[in-house]
Formats: sequence, C-alpha cells, structure tokens
Amino acid sequence: MTSRFTELSVDCHDPERLAAFWCEVLDFKVIDRDEDTVEIGSWVPTAEEVRARQMPSTLVFARVPEGKTVKNRLHIDVSPIDRSTADEVARLIGLGATTADVGQGPDRSWVVLADPEGNEFCVLRTLAPSE
Repeated sequence: MTSRFTELSVDCHDPERLAAFWCEVLDFKVIDRDEDTVEIGSWVPTAEEVRARQMPSTLVFARVPEGKTVKNRLHIDVSPIDRSTADEVARLIGLGATTADVGQGPDRSWVVLADPEGNEFCVLRTLAPSE
C-alpha cells in the first residue's frame, strides 16, 4: 500500500493563535492539542478511514523558537466558496491577514496574503455559483 497525505505542519510561535485564525479561514475546528501543538481539520480522522481512502488532510501548528525569515517554499491556497475573491480577501484581512508581496506582479488572478505570523498563502478564484 502507498502512503497518505495526512497533515501539513506549520512552525509558529503561537499555535493557539494561528490555529484560531485558520479555523476561521477554513471553517475547521480544533481536533487535537497539547502544550506545543494544535491540530485542526474538517473532520476527526481515524486510522481506518485514512487507510481506506484519500481523506482531507489536517493542519498542525507546532511551536518553535525561531521566527520566519524568508518566503515560504510551501504554502496554502484557498478558494472562496460563497463570495467573490475580493470579498473573501476583505474578510481574511479582517481576521488578521495582511497583504504580501512575493514578487507576484500586479496582473494575477490570485491575491497573496500572509497569516498573523507572516506565512504566505494565496486566495484563488471564487468557486461560488454564478448567478
């Protein structure tokens, strides 16, 4: 059998704060935590379900002492499902995201933001139904 992609881990200073931000962004909930990590997801995975089929992965925020120093080589992309990209960008900025410049240029179909600890992520095209 092959492996499954089960979690994406994000190093950070404040796992609780970053998990709370991403729970609001993705409509996830905290599914596990300890002193230095918080795991969030849209479901509580069991080993049997993961072995049986590909399932949505979770995000794990892990406390580390060092800060972020360069652009992320891996990042999260999100697509709004019930509003325009511009409206979603405004909502995310209201949650604590900031705009980010990673050299993307002005004429892109996506918007680059950073979470409260500076991790870049992209807001892509909307998936909201057309009216």
